[in-house]
Amino acid sequence: MRVTRESLLRIAKETAQERAYNDSDIIAAYLTGSLLNIDPMLGGTADIDIVFVHKNQPQQIREFVKLTPDFHLDISRRTKDEFKSPRELRSDPWLGYEMYDPILLYEREKFFDFVQASLRAGFDFEQPPLMLQRCRKLLSHGRQIWMDLTEVDSAGPKEVRKYMKSLFHALNAIAEINGPPIYDRRLLLEFPARAEAAGKPELTAAAFGLMGANHVNAEKIKSWLSDWKFAFKLASENANVDSRIHAARMNYYEKAINAMLEGAIPLSALWPLFHTWTLSAEVIDGDHLNFWQNAAGELGLLGEGFAERVDGLDHFIDDVDVILDEIAKENGLDELQSAGI
Repeated sequence: MRVTRESLLRIAKETAQERAYNDSDIIAAYLTGSLLNIDPMLGGTADIDIVFVHKNQPQQIREFVKLTPDFHLDISRRTKDEFKSPRELRSDPWLGYEMYDPILLYEREKFFDFVQASLRAGFDFEQPPLMLQRCRKLLSHGRQIWMDLTEVDSAGPKEVRKYMKSLFHALNAIAEINGPPIYDRRLLLEFPARAEAAGKPELTAAAFGLMGANHVNAEKIKSWLSDWKFAFKLASENANVDSRIHAARMNYYEKAINAMLEGAIPLSALWPLFHTWTLSAEVIDGDHLNFWQNAAGELGLLGEGFAERVDGLDHFIDDVDVILDEIAKENGLDELQSAGI
């Protein structure tokens, strides 16, 4: 079966219309994510990110629907109330970009144009004042998560997941200087270009180092693939696992990881592999947990190495904070930023 961006876009529109026809609570639907790009495929796989906007609070927030082994729907649901404050929307590092330039798939009432016009009104969305607000929110979130790790005596999957979440927000605080946030699968793949665009290419080595990439190579990551895959499959059957660990997403991750391992930045595969492995490790035990622990130990993310990584993350967040301060100063925004404007 030949799948193109155009055929995936058609599926997105048909899905939105069908769901809305059968659910009067849906007032709008829009497309976001990788399909907004000309080339959305990674390893020959892609997901279709559809957001449904509801009048009332939906029971299910996120849903994955398998289309083929390589393609699936990633459906998110939001309520109309989440969009009622344009000022907050413009400074939201996630929802702001999500609504800034998506593809409208369905609209029952004049919701979309109003929200997008409000989002784009006033200050230019991509100019320094609003950009810095979004970046600072990301960095603040990363710092708050980091603080939870400073008193950890013994690290396990839960603590490593928090560590990676803190790093994820810190990296996106740099990424959003020159564009939308980078999501999990492409984080280390696209971060080098964002760091370069921000004039801070040295942050790439720091980011990879905080993941322990300097302790492994592509062959080592390849050697982990079978254990990672079994853990993913096992965890996907557990009702308590993170929703991202879903059977419909196996090829989505596996083929992307293999493509990155054979690509220009092989170690970028470390993020999607170890992140999903860590989410899986939270709900597995026995030998399969031991396999994750061995890998985490090699990356320096367990034992004494974990404290060193947490300390390194502290310095990285401080460095990003300084960078944002420099941008504010260059644009005469010191007082505005300190006032939260």
